[in-house]
Amino acid sequence: MAPRIAGYLSKGLARWNIIRCLLPEYGRQVRLKPGSRRSVDAILGWGLKPTSVPARRLAERRGLPYVAIEDGFLRSLGLGVHYSQPHSLAVDFSGIYYDATRPSDLEQLLIHASFAPEELARARHAMQRLRELRLSKYNHAPDRPLPAADGQRVLVIDQTRDDASITHGLADESSFQRMLEAALGEYPEAEILIKTHPDVIAGRKRGYLTGAAGIAAVEHPRCRLISEDLNPWALIDAADAVYVVTSQLGFEALIANKPVHCFGMPFYAGWGLTRDAQTCARRNVSRTLPELFTAAYLRYCRYANPYTGQPSTLEATIDLIADQKRQRDRLAGNWLAMGFSSWKRAFIKDFLGPASSVHFIQEDESLADHAGERDSLVVWGQKVTEEIKAFCHRHEIRLWRMEDGFLRSVGLGVDLIRPLSLAFDSRGLYYDANHESDLERLLNATAFDEHQLARAGAIRQRLIELRLSKYNVKGNRLPDLSAQATGSRPIVLVPGQVETDASIAQGSPEIKSNQALLAAVRDNRPDAFIVYKPHPDVVSGARVGLIDDEARALFDLELVDCDIVDLIDIANEIHTMCSLTGFEGLMRGVEVHTYGLPFYAGWGLTHDRLTCDRRRRKLTVEALIAGTLLSYPTYVDPTTGEFCNAETAIELVSQQRQSDKGPSLRVRCYRLYRNLFSQRQ
Repeated sequence: MAPRIAGYLSKGLARWNIIRCLLPEYGRQVRLKPGSRRSVDAILGWGLKPTSVPARRLAERRGLPYVAIEDGFLRSLGLGVHYSQPHSLAVDFSGIYYDATRPSDLEQLLIHASFAPEELARARHAMQRLRELRLSKYNHAPDRPLPAADGQRVLVIDQTRDDASITHGLADESSFQRMLEAALGEYPEAEILIKTHPDVIAGRKRGYLTGAAGIAAVEHPRCRLISEDLNPWALIDAADAVYVVTSQLGFEALIANKPVHCFGMPFYAGWGLTRDAQTCARRNVSRTLPELFTAAYLRYCRYANPYTGQPSTLEATIDLIADQKRQRDRLAGNWLAMGFSSWKRAFIKDFLGPASSVHFIQEDESLADHAGERDSLVVWGQKVTEEIKAFCHRHEIRLWRMEDGFLRSVGLGVDLIRPLSLAFDSRGLYYDANHESDLERLLNATAFDEHQLARAGAIRQRLIELRLSKYNVKGNRLPDLSAQATGSRPIVLVPGQVETDASIAQGSPEIKSNQALLAAVRDNRPDAFIVYKPHPDVVSGARVGLIDDEARALFDLELVDCDIVDLIDIANEIHTMCSLTGFEGLMRGVEVHTYGLPFYAGWGLTHDRLTCDRRRRKLTVEALIAGTLLSYPTYVDPTTGEFCNAETAIELVSQQRQSDKGPSLRVRCYRLYRNLFSQRQ
């Protein structure tokens, strides 16, 4: 049977990545150009907005169903007007949620549906997480508390002029004036906070209480106009009551247990939860808040990951946007970035996020010329000089180091492959055992909750299923080790490292070469079958770490081009200075012995030759993953340049690896140039 086809006219629908996976009713969606006579089964359009008029007329003319699509109630980190990809959509076949003049799919759910106890439990948990994480429809605004007040405060929400939710929500311009007058009259001693809409602040739209009437209102001695962009939860926290016409912020105020007064008929009014100036005869049943939330957020809205293009859930969407918000807030500010090559400059701005600005300077530039301009300075790895430290201390600039993350890419950084993850560290770096790092502080001090540990467990399982590692370079098939007569000998995997790498200089104070490591392993495991895997950067010819003939006598088998995950799978033990392979082995249940002090040593999970007094806790593997993969790195989708999270990066790497056809011509040419150049040094 041929798939059903939905047609659309809007360029905006083509722009959003999640449309294709959130309409299973239609196997294909095609854009119809003006005058097109292509046969389709339905017409898609943006709700009842003015821009949807041509689509609705086309559906009527052809006798086809019109399917209304709108942003969901938990949309994105950034604003839609700034082209941030949506994470959720409302899809309605009978109306649209903000149109109170006729039934919608959401309204019919609330009138007729019954809700199972497990659904209501999901709703309560999701509402709790939205409160704790302070998430709203849009999550771009800073979360700053308002100054404390001596008395009551009432929050009055303005909206964008001519918004469809107002005209179809049984409201008009006069509704806003009645709302303001009611707030003044019903709370005669309270300060009235009038909040403008984010799109008005962005300069793209106009409001109702910010025109001439708004100016008069603000002159009232008890009125205060809030024009700055703030997280809605900061406003709700400051209010004793909330007044809205049809704004979604009223529903979030219900989640916060605040009294809500409605002067239009939003989707959450008319069910006995709000104090309503309007009535809707169809809404003749009472609903609890968990029932309303279940209908709107769990059944009506559809969720997808805009970066992977895969369907998602409300819970995973909360995790993703919360992680984006956390990284955005953590890295917000004005940055100096010193000593970065041009290819790294191309992606560093994305990793610093939308709340930052960055100015790049060369290593030979005078730092004094930039004093007072910035509040943070970042350098790559260990390229921190005493001059840089003194400059940052003198001018109260925060000093950060940057390194590749633990789930980096499909391909090597030495081949100039853009990373999906980077680690920004304000204390040190994860591989420097001489000093505390942000990761070490995380692992020492964080009380990981059940949700974080469950996410970590799911990440662990997904990495094992997909057979992913840091670089994900395709390897040759493993040889049959039975032919090597291993017998009952334990197989010990020894991953080689780049001997000039800072991770060895700072994280392995005693054993500093692959040959010395092999000698120590052979001494510790004289009867073992030792498999040596040289580092990919060394094999490619870009880095130092090759071994001599004397070292070759210390192991039984060298496997150069095999996938590291295949080697971990056959290993009984992994012995390493400080290679990330040890962490990847821990995730897969392999016994790990460390000869240096990698970030994953010292927590009771590994057999360690050295000790670190700063590492005072015993961790589970899930707690180690929660700190190392969930909280510490910053992840960015390479296509959109937007923040993502660990779960998303895993799926992106998997997709990239499936489509990977080996090194590109650019990479092969660069390798040739690099190797020829290095041989001349």
